[in-house]
Amino acid sequence: MRQGRLKKTEDFSRALVRDLRALKIMLDRGMIETGVSRIGAEQELYIIDNLWQPRPAVARILKSLSDRHFAVELAKFNIEINLDPEPFTGSCLSDIENRLNEHISKLNRAAGEYGLGTILVGILPTVKQSDLGPENLIDDPRYEALCAILNAEREHPYQLRINGIDELIASHDTPMYESCNTSFQVHLQVSPENCVNLYNISQAVAAPVLACSTNSPLLMGKKLWSETRIALFQQAIDTRAGSYDSREKSPRVTFGKGWLRDSILDIFYDSVARYKVLLSPDLRENSLKMLEEGEMPHLSALQIYNSTVWRWNRVCYGLTCGVPHLRIENRILPSGPTVRDEVANAAFWLGLMNGMPEVYSEIPDLIEFDNVKENFINAARVGLDAKFNWVDGKSYDADELVLKELLPVSKSGLRSARVSDDEIDLYLSIIEERVRAKRTGSHWIIDSYNGLRRQAQSQEAEIALTAGLSKRQMTGEPVHMWDNAKLEDAGKWLERCKYVERVMSTDLFVVTDSDILDLAVSIINWKHVRHIPVENEKGSFVGLLTSGTILNYYGSRMEEDRKPVLVREIMITDPVTVRPDTETTEAISIMKENKVGCLPVVKDDKLVGIVTEHDFMNLSANLLKEISKAGMSGGDEKK
Repeated sequence: MRQGRLKKTEDFSRALVRDLRALKIMLDRGMIETGVSRIGAEQELYIIDNLWQPRPAVARILKSLSDRHFAVELAKFNIEINLDPEPFTGSCLSDIENRLNEHISKLNRAAGEYGLGTILVGILPTVKQSDLGPENLIDDPRYEALCAILNAEREHPYQLRINGIDELIASHDTPMYESCNTSFQVHLQVSPENCVNLYNISQAVAAPVLACSTNSPLLMGKKLWSETRIALFQQAIDTRAGSYDSREKSPRVTFGKGWLRDSILDIFYDSVARYKVLLSPDLRENSLKMLEEGEMPHLSALQIYNSTVWRWNRVCYGLTCGVPHLRIENRILPSGPTVRDEVANAAFWLGLMNGMPEVYSEIPDLIEFDNVKENFINAARVGLDAKFNWVDGKSYDADELVLKELLPVSKSGLRSARVSDDEIDLYLSIIEERVRAKRTGSHWIIDSYNGLRRQAQSQEAEIALTAGLSKRQMTGEPVHMWDNAKLEDAGKWLERCKYVERVMSTDLFVVTDSDILDLAVSIINWKHVRHIPVENEKGSFVGLLTSGTILNYYGSRMEEDRKPVLVREIMITDPVTVRPDTETTEAISIMKENKVGCLPVVKDDKLVGIVTEHDFMNLSANLLKEISKAGMSGGDEKK
């Protein structure tokens, strides 16, 4: 069986080399389309239920749609819309907005048949580790094969370590973390003679374009990068093993290592030289033979291989009506916050791609590549708070560079493409107003989340945040015009707090069963808590200490009888517990029936949270406010 796989890889590698030779012949002979500029886009979305959670329902939705514009992604709760290419001129930008809205409306109608909907956001605030199990991997041979190969390449689980305001440390046995990312990818067809220069420009402008477009600051309750997708995507499918030798290995998700100098072929040569073949399906096409016979090849091996090297700006080959072309794919932009925001981001980038060659002839001679790469990482980390080194040798604040230097260039570039003045004013004014207000999607998410966390636990805040995002998204207004999300955006108390996991505390003070009791007593006094969960040395939940247990212990002994004691000697070894998916009303009943003041929340012998009488008192207060408000409004308050 292993020999069979090796044979398939060898056959695919030969086809890949043939395709590269064929592409060189086509470039040398002027067979690639030139003088034509088209644009296209790919829109990725989350599928969500009426409780604002991701729902793995893509298969039945696609069956209802039966439309070639819709496709699967890695997870069953993701879906992709592919737009047809159109000339880069005239009303192309509003055409993209209108067609996207039409497709999304059609998608939502199909999803609505199952009580579901969709949402545009770089990373869904409510996505959880439990959503990323292998059962939610899409049933598609290509993705199944890719995941299996990536898994086989690794010697240890996939590790996440992302530092921002908070820190996320997590691990997983599959590359499903990648499914947390959804993006809005923009394509620009370019002529072969301009491709090298324009690819370099796409690299140079990546940072400022990203800085004013961020929309992914939150992952699993952690405030991380302004555009966490950038770090998450690289780490989610990083196959490099830890090593103590000095050999440098490149991640398959990459910004690149240097400027292109001579030929666009160099980017493909570099990829093939650095990255091994992952997918090797059977191919019947012989591209060199097709050229000899006067046919235009699909270069299937090159296209399949290129799809497994995830450059943030990627050069792609394709056929349009049998005519070969090259295009640059911008992969940096997140999904959302609205379609109009996305098209404004695309307009800014497209204008720069068309306008920069008139202002800066040879980017590689003006700025070091490492500075451009550093700019990109800084933009992903802190968005509009970043500082950038620019081609004039000066350092700029991100907003200053965009407003003073780049928006005029973008406007000029769109005019050169004969995009209508009304469209230029509409979409670039959104970028200008957003940057002046410093109100990207990421700013809105963090500001809203901070406000919600002052009133609720993290899970309830994440639900209200997602609900608020969805409701404001439906208005179509750009994000810089939005007010912050509110708790009531998620509907009535029973909806937003239906399950224990949405109200439990996760920032816990824990002791081990081998700790001395005096330590636990000190923590209770220092942190003013009444309950401390107990774990063993392996991290499994094994018991509970309460202030009442401790008082009973000390109250039953004379001062002279007291001696050092370990936590395990007095802890409650069989406390009443609940699961995260226990309904909150049931948890309240359990607490009342058992006359306990807290319920540890446990899953697979691991402590994931705790709910207490205090939590339920807060919930009751919010519920009473809700009832009072509904009464004053005549009981007609809407969800």
